[in-house]
Amino acid sequence: MTPASLALLPEIGLHRRGETGTSEATPARDRPYPPATIEQLRAALLRDGRLRHATLISVLAYAGLRPQEALALTWGHVRERTLLIEQAVADGELKGQKTGKPPRTVTLLGPLKQDLAEWRLQQGRPLTTEFVFPTSDGTPWRNHDWRNWRRRAFAEAARACGIESSRPYDLRHSFASLLIHERRLSIVEIAHQLGHNPNVCLSTYAHVMAELDDDRGTSAEEQIRSAREALRGPNVAQETGPEALAVEELADFQQALYRTRTDDPFLTMEVLYQLS
Repeated sequence: MTPASLALLPEIGLHRRGETGTSEATPARDRPYPPATIEQLRAALLRDGRLRHATLISVLAYAGLRPQEALALTWGHVRERTLLIEQAVADGELKGQKTGKPPRTVTLLGPLKQDLAEWRLQQGRPLTTEFVFPTSDGTPWRNHDWRNWRRRAFAEAARACGIESSRPYDLRHSFASLLIHERRLSIVEIAHQLGHNPNVCLSTYAHVMAELDDDRGTSAEEQIRSAREALRGPNVAQETGPEALAVEELADFQQALYRTRTDDPFLTMEVLYQLS
């Protein structure tokens, strides 16, 4: 932590300022789920063949999206190195970003990219306009769909893993913790990834920063992969067979998505978006 961050800790230890600008007391230190816990949740779902649910947990935990943002993702938002966050779902209706914020990008971590690739392959290679997590009829989730998922998928997996008092929204804090433990990004950059302002980000995750030691940072991808390897065991080959094929296909899909008809073959949709 920087000296400036340490100086702020005593002032924000018991309260945080919500995104609406109002102060509210917080519970005694909600802890982000570590990757080992996230992977236990995913494993419990994957054992039952529930790849969609496991992938949604990956998006919430390893991209830090709000649930309404994750459910508004289309495959066109899954880019080569980032996720584009430009809309949210409100009871089956699409809307813009919270408080009229502009679109943001979130780093697409390697393990999450693999999870999305496997899910896309199982879905039969859907179009860019289709939702990553559609309802059975291809539409955005309604409130009752979310409640059903929370009760029948997330809560059941949490109980199977011995996790109590868990909420899907808490998965978002895991991504913030991963980035903080990397020691690579500033609080401003982490806040951008989460769609926070820096003050909210600092006050919300001050307790995570306070626990950092003097050791070097560990990359988020390394933390996730280590957790997965611990569950798989040391003798399981990594990224082979259908998993490797899925990642390769997603890469081809992304390259085709961003390339557009221009005189310059290197001018892509991603570049055009940045210039717009």
